[in-house]
Formats: sequence, C-alpha cells, structure tokens
Amino acid sequence: MPGNSTFRYRDAAIVGLSHIEAPQVVSSAEFEERLAPARKRLKLPNNLLERVSGVIERRWWHRDTDFEDMAAEAGSKALAAAGVDAADVGLLINTSVSRAQLEPSVSVRVHHRMGLPSSALNFDITNACLGFVNGLQMAAAMIDAGQIDHAVVVNAEDVRGTQEDTIARLGQDGTTRQDFSDQFASLTLGDGAAAAVVSRASLRPDGHRIVGAVARSGSEHHQLCIGSVGKMSTDTKGLLENGLKLVVDAWREAEGNGWEFSGMDRYVTHQISTPYTKAIIDAVDLDPRAVPITFDKWGNVGPAAIAMTLSEQSENLEPGDRVMCLGVGSGLNTAMLELAW
Repeated sequence: MPGNSTFRYRDAAIVGLSHIEAPQVVSSAEFEERLAPARKRLKLPNNLLERVSGVIERRWWHRDTDFEDMAAEAGSKALAAAGVDAADVGLLINTSVSRAQLEPSVSVRVHHRMGLPSSALNFDITNACLGFVNGLQMAAAMIDAGQIDHAVVVNAEDVRGTQEDTIARLGQDGTTRQDFSDQFASLTLGDGAAAAVVSRASLRPDGHRIVGAVARSGSEHHQLCIGSVGKMSTDTKGLLENGLKLVVDAWREAEGNGWEFSGMDRYVTHQISTPYTKAIIDAVDLDPRAVPITFDKWGNVGPAAIAMTLSEQSENLEPGDRVMCLGVGSGLNTAMLELAW
C-alpha cells in the first residue's frame, strides 16, 4: 500500500532524549487491597491484576504536581542533553492524552514554561497511545520540508485521578464482574513524562537518524477502548486480537514493499502487559532479548511509554544499531518507526 501510509525521511535525527519517573510508587498489591471487599463479594482471585497484566507497580505524581509542568521539564532536559538552545527551537509538539481543560492546547503552557521563542510553532497531537510516535513523524516531516531545524516532542500523563475514581467506583455495592473486566485496563496505567529533540541530521551527524515509518489504521475498531475524564472502558480481548492483527498485517505488507524489519537490535514496543508483549513477539518472531520491558515498573504510561523506554534504552545502544519504535493506539492505529542509531 503506497502513499501516505509509508514515510521515508531524508534529514531528521533524534539528538536528545529525556524521561522523568513520577515519584510515588503504587503497587498492584495496594490496588488489590483497596478492592478486597468487592473482589471477595464477586469471588475474584487474589493477585489478579499483577498476575494477568504483569504490572507490579506504577507511579503517580504528587497531588500538587501539574503534568504540563512535567512535560516542560522533560522538554528542557532533552534540549540540555541535545545541546540545543531553546531560542533555536522551531516547533513544539505535545502528545499527551492527559489534559486539564479542552482549550487552550496543552502545548501553550509547555511552550511558555520552556521559554521557547514566539517564532516556535506549538500544537497538540492526540492519538491515544500512538501520539509520541506520530509527533516524531510530524517533526521529521517538517524538517524535511525545510520549515524548521529543531523540534521538541513532549509527553506527560497524569492518570492518578482516573485510577482513584475507578477504584472508588469498583468498590461500590452493585459492581459486577463485567464492570471489573471493562475497567481492568485502567488500573494498569501510570504517570510519567518524556521528551525528544529532533534536529536536521545534516547539522547533527552525531544524531540518531529517523529512517522512516509505516502506519496503518483499523478504524472499524474505534469503540474497543473509550477513555473519558475519570473512566476508561476497554474490551481487552478485542483490543489485543484486533490490534495484533493490524500490526501483523502492516508488518507483512511493509516487508513485501522493501522494508526489512527483522533482526533489529531493539524493538521498543508500547508497554501494555505481559500477554500483549508475548503476542507481538510470537506473531512476528522477535528475539525476546531485543524487546525491553518497562510496564512491570511503570505501568502503561500511554504515549510516554515508548518515549520513556527508548530514553532508558539509549544508554545501552551503540552507533549503528537498528531500532524500531512499534506502537498501537486505541482507534485502532499502528505505526512502526525505524531509527538508525
């Protein structure tokens, strides 16, 4: 499938990465304890959350923390790591799912907090858990178009309120097993922040080239995961089955059209759960040693999950390594972004 589903970039590279772990560690065992009366009434087994998802703990921001400020902090840290002056930034993209209000955009507060110039474009890209990958794609495309030399892509997620609301709701009398099933995935989420600086590769030969991407949509499945303020309902089985099929179809189609995805040094997948990760590994025959796992300690940090994992892995990558960022977002959408380290 040619055209706008496949992208190859000429002159864009990642030159700086950062991530911030939220400070408060919250274990799945704590969630289980808070839900113990409801679980007992419904005869649900102990340790269900950790055993099924593989999420041992996740992190929360402190109550007085604004997630927009953490996105800005991650962005400033990435600029410092890249050695790029804020005055030279031509684009800021916020990819957070979280937002405190409908408007203005989250990006404007981040832009202000980072002290970016008036000439720097800023806007939000929201595409569920695929947002950060889409942000990298947009930044690379605008660099190739000659509009900018440097971009910052940021993300910060704040799920504490949603999880506390979910626990309170599931603990009420009258809660059913179906309620637990529908809202189970929201208990696997976590807080965190990350950022990447994307620059013109011809100006930064030390950067990590953004080679290209393949994207596909399965929008007939747009009702499988619906998130709103305070509640997220997910058809976990349907999301896994249809998301996996979309990834496999895109992978095989791409390899039939000149892409070579096998044998990469690292596959940074979206961090959801043990069943999802194992299904991806088995479906496209990945070496498990090339697939880093962070969901067990951070939970599913939405669009920040790939960015945080890539930032953590960057310390162990060597020049010449081939890296894939592989994401799936509710909707359904998938994208596979290849990087040349």
